Amino acid sequence: MESFLFQAAIYLGAATLCVPLAVRFGLGSVLGYLVAGILIGPVTGLVGSETVTLQHFAEFGVVMMLFVIGLELEPRALWEMRVRLLGLGLGQVLLTTGIVTVTAAWFGLQLPVAIAIGMVFALSSTAIVMQTLDEKALTSTRGGRSTFSVLLTQDIVVIPMLAIMPLLAIDYESAATGKAETEGEPAAVGDGESATMVADVTSWVDALPGWGVALLTIGAVAVIILGGTFLTRPVFNFAGRARLREMHTVVTLLFVIGVAVMMSLIGLSPALGTFLAGVVLANSEFRHELEADIEPFKGLLLGLFFITVGAGISFETFASAPLIVLGIVLGVMLVKGAILYILALVFRVKGRDRILFTLSLAQAGEFGFVLVSVGVQDGVFTDSVSSILLLAIALSMLLTPLLFIVYEKLAARQPAGEDVPDDKIDERAEVIIAGVGRFGQVVHRMLQGAGLRTVVLDRDIETIQLLRQFGIKTYMGDPTRPELLEAAGLKTAKILVVAVDSRADAVKLVKLAKKANPEIHIVARAYDRVHVYELYRAGADQIVREMFDSSLRVGRYVLEQMGWSETEAHEARETFFRHDREAMLNLAKVWKPGVSIKDNPEYTEQARAYNKDLESALLTRFGEDPATADALTGNGDAT
Repeated sequence: MESFLFQAAIYLGAATLCVPLAVRFGLGSVLGYLVAGILIGPVTGLVGSETVTLQHFAEFGVVMMLFVIGLELEPRALWEMRVRLLGLGLGQVLLTTGIVTVTAAWFGLQLPVAIAIGMVFALSSTAIVMQTLDEKALTSTRGGRSTFSVLLTQDIVVIPMLAIMPLLAIDYESAATGKAETEGEPAAVGDGESATMVADVTSWVDALPGWGVALLTIGAVAVIILGGTFLTRPVFNFAGRARLREMHTVVTLLFVIGVAVMMSLIGLSPALGTFLAGVVLANSEFRHELEADIEPFKGLLLGLFFITVGAGISFETFASAPLIVLGIVLGVMLVKGAILYILALVFRVKGRDRILFTLSLAQAGEFGFVLVSVGVQDGVFTDSVSSILLLAIALSMLLTPLLFIVYEKLAARQPAGEDVPDDKIDERAEVIIAGVGRFGQVVHRMLQGAGLRTVVLDRDIETIQLLRQFGIKTYMGDPTRPELLEAAGLKTAKILVVAVDSRADAVKLVKLAKKANPEIHIVARAYDRVHVYELYRAGADQIVREMFDSSLRVGRYVLEQMGWSETEAHEARETFFRHDREAMLNLAKVWKPGVSIKDNPEYTEQARAYNKDLESALLTRFGEDPATADALTGNGDAT
């Protein structure tokens, strides 16, 4: 027990030291975890062989991550991705496998070994790439969506790759010896009846003919779809009767782990199964609860996985053949990068999205570890070959965060949007809406329903095409370009609605609009308080925090449920709204660009004073009732 706790303290301590520093210097959390693993593994030797076992456990973080991704992706959206899945994804896998195979055979390796190596390096790291895309808010870009499509396809093709690997076996003496040593060993599940059950199911599945496996696969998918559709509500309701918060977490973990176990037993990818389960539950009423329960475990396990990857890097192997290892790493990344770039050209992924797509997938992936391990067991790889392959995979994954830094440098020189020709704007209106995502779309529909004409601009071609299917006329183009604003009639328009996603672009757009037409009234969407101040300095007339009004509505509902009348709750909401608006206007005058709020004493002092004024205003209106006064002030304690 003491040894386990000591090891846990080492892993947690290394993460606590390295990850904040990596994030602080703009390197991302993934590189921090990898460096932490290198420090406690090959550098100091604080951890040893247990990292291999721990890595298999931590790989479940990838499974959870794909489940969460599935929750964000509706079935309709998955169907719309079919072209990218088959074209980009399958194209990348086949081309990479083929070119790496030919190259490996050219260097003298036997064809079965070359094919196996091609399959290993055809895969990319879902864990590192998706984590980094999420941290850098790149998931929703076209480059991010294209990247995810390729990763999803790779997770699917792992299944036939695992089936092909035993067919590539070569009669190495070492491999035969290795197999002889492992034959007859029970599955490492436990010493109870569960081990026997797993062995029985696995042997039964292995004995099925091809058509039987196909039917079993279809049946497993059907179970996931039907179970997710019809069993989720009654199971959650049953567990909720206990009135224990942890029971919801228990049920969520049971659902995810159960799907993963079922897929593993029948020889399918558990990550793929949980992803499908997430897609099924994307429209479920429990979607947000599932995501909230899984998120802490996903983050912890992914971090642990990255640490084990870093800890598993063998400097001894590298020292024995540095040129070979570096040649493999750089060669694979250059080949994959070239293939990805060509595919991006073919499928018209342009601008900075093309750069993101090319650089983000150039590495090998965690499923490569699995394929190498299976290859050793089946006699495809010798121990020396496998050690070099494992090191090459780990080093390529280590370089991935650096590739994202390169992307940021190159992307800064590219146009803000995709390199797609702007639409010719053939109409004018008094209202211009820049950005037609979730926020701008609602504004447009409301104004349209009121009989007002608008000119709508956006630079996401897929969003535009979708809206046009529903009869919403939207013009393609970057709203931050002065010539496009002029073509949209900025100089004669009365109102500009700024609803673009990028904070920097929103500020830039406000400045451009005010410079071109000082009389135009600008209503801007803000992300948070700091963004409000930036937009205020830029010249926006009215600024709406995207979550503010909905938060006030929730607060009003809570007051009503606590016994307040609708009138009282409404007045409390209006009092808070007026006070907050006044406070924001005055705080904006003392806010200093580039200076953290906590380092601005004048701002902090004024904010505290406004909080005290709010308390007084509420007590003046509702403080006659002692119970109400206590509810407003927390029993008289100022906060």
